[in-house]
Amino acid sequence: MYTPKPEDKFTFGLWTVGNTGRDPFGLPTRGTLSPVEIVHLLAEVGAYGVNFHDNDLVPIDATPAEQDQIVRDFKQALADTGLVVPMATTNLFGDPAFKDGAFTSNDPKVRAYALQKTMRSMDLGAELGAKVYVFWGGREGTESDATKSPLDGIKRMREALNFLCNYSKDKGYDYKFALEPKPNEPRSDIYFATVGAMLGLIATLDYPEMVGVNPEVAHEHMAGLNFTHAVAQAWDAGKLFHIDLNDQLFGRYDQDFRFGSVMLKQAFFLVKFLEDVGYSGSKHFDAHAFRSADLQDVKAFARGCMRTYLILKEKAARFNADAEIQGLLKLINEDDGSYGYLAGGYSSDSAAKLGAVEFDRAALNAKRLPYEELDQLTVEVLLGVR
Repeated sequence: MYTPKPEDKFTFGLWTVGNTGRDPFGLPTRGTLSPVEIVHLLAEVGAYGVNFHDNDLVPIDATPAEQDQIVRDFKQALADTGLVVPMATTNLFGDPAFKDGAFTSNDPKVRAYALQKTMRSMDLGAELGAKVYVFWGGREGTESDATKSPLDGIKRMREALNFLCNYSKDKGYDYKFALEPKPNEPRSDIYFATVGAMLGLIATLDYPEMVGVNPEVAHEHMAGLNFTHAVAQAWDAGKLFHIDLNDQLFGRYDQDFRFGSVMLKQAFFLVKFLEDVGYSGSKHFDAHAFRSADLQDVKAFARGCMRTYLILKEKAARFNADAEIQGLLKLINEDDGSYGYLAGGYSSDSAAKLGAVEFDRAALNAKRLPYEELDQLTVEVLLGVR
């Protein structure tokens, strides 16, 4: 019952299961997989789709002929396995040219190159069927605020996104753009560090309806924030266009652990939220296996991401069906209708009526809020004893 199905829309990036185990302190521990090999691996473990940065698929220095062959082989692998490409993105952080950022670089030539590279990557993504285009500004920031005005950074990012929205419209790509926030790493301070910051930027764009967010568990946890709250804010704004699932301890470097592997209760509430509201987009696992993993363990990692999501989905359904839990929630949220007149918003009459009420603060404090009991029952659901 925990076998993934296409309707689950579980996806992985080429860079996730294709991670070679290299880190800042050590060389690769496993061999490189080609994009075609990765597609077949993902099909074997039951994934729905595969996502990519432009240079995950086509090396940055590939000739046109080499690119054509790579893309042909990739398309054939997709056709052979039935996998789809729901999302594409651009690597604007790996090449040394982007040492000071891409869209927000102080060098106008770098900013122009970043736009060109993204346009070409959007062309490739559209050719392969992608409908969502993600922007992660891994180098968009500073190590010292002496080097760059944050107002310039905001302005440059806005101009780049407006330009690319127009390019998408001009080409008829019908992309949804999803902006991915992160507070730090690889730069000390990355612009637009949180979901809330990205939502603020989106409201200032020429085509805000085209642009949403791609929140990631690890990125909000790096800042010690509640990821489910950030996802709820994005959902409430109608801006949850994509989501990156992994795991991460608070305040650490970008760990990108297997989904649900270290902060299980947080993962549970996230899955419960997504299932309760009916999120129907891709569930993309932006994670990678331990550096100690071999190829078989990488497959176990990928299966584990999907299996844990499905287990937590079942736990969420059990939580929602538990009579004792639902009874506590009913008690906590009981409403005798006395203040229903406030539900319609402000009016002179509602303000006058509210102003005349004498509240009994002691009675307000006396209402039972059995949150300890409810939280314990949640833990028991997770531990499998309910």
